[in-house]
Amino acid sequence: MPLFKTIKPNKYTTVYVWKIEESFKDLSKNMLLTERSESRLLSMKSEIHRRGFLSVRHLLKEAGYTDLDLFYNGNGKPHLTNGKHISITHSFIFSAIIISDVEVGIDIEKNREKIKIIQDKFVNFERGFIHKDDDYIQQLTVIWGAKESLYKIYPHGGLTFKNDIDINSFQIADKKTSGYIKVEGWDKNYRIEFHQIDGFTLVYALDIANND
Repeated sequence: MPLFKTIKPNKYTTVYVWKIEESFKDLSKNMLLTERSESRLLSMKSEIHRRGFLSVRHLLKEAGYTDLDLFYNGNGKPHLTNGKHISITHSFIFSAIIISDVEVGIDIEKNREKIKIIQDKFVNFERGFIHKDDDYIQQLTVIWGAKESLYKIYPHGGLTFKNDIDINSFQIADKKTSGYIKVEGWDKNYRIEFHQIDGFTLVYALDIANND
């Protein structure tokens, strides 16, 4: 299907969401890829991952770019050749990108019971505000997605979700919160926004100092 959803968090940031309903063959039609991307695509054993990869390239087209405009640094962080910031995510039947003039990160996750099993690996400070009368799985998924988004912003790698990233108090109805990376030499707060989409949680982080 065409573009599923577009979100404008502010005047210089856009989120593009794709619902992956096409076959791999249909997604491949008229899709120009770099040699690096062709190699990555061929190395993927999962059909879901291959379709997710190509759907991201369709989102780039929606935003006015091609695969030729995308490159990655040594830590695997994506960049655009025109200097704008980009972050990429896909999960099962959804993919999304966020493009901005400032630092951004994005994540989309399916709301699943299994997140309860792994919560001790990424929940620390947040344990103090999780609300028992709110949707527990969605809360945990927002926390995970927010930390994943901040992890993607940090350029040096090596962060741990549990000890190096904190997310501030929220309820699902708020659709927003804030978070920060607490490592030496990096003192920044970020605005976190989240949306529920067909059983998935979409989360993105934006530089809080530039959020008009």
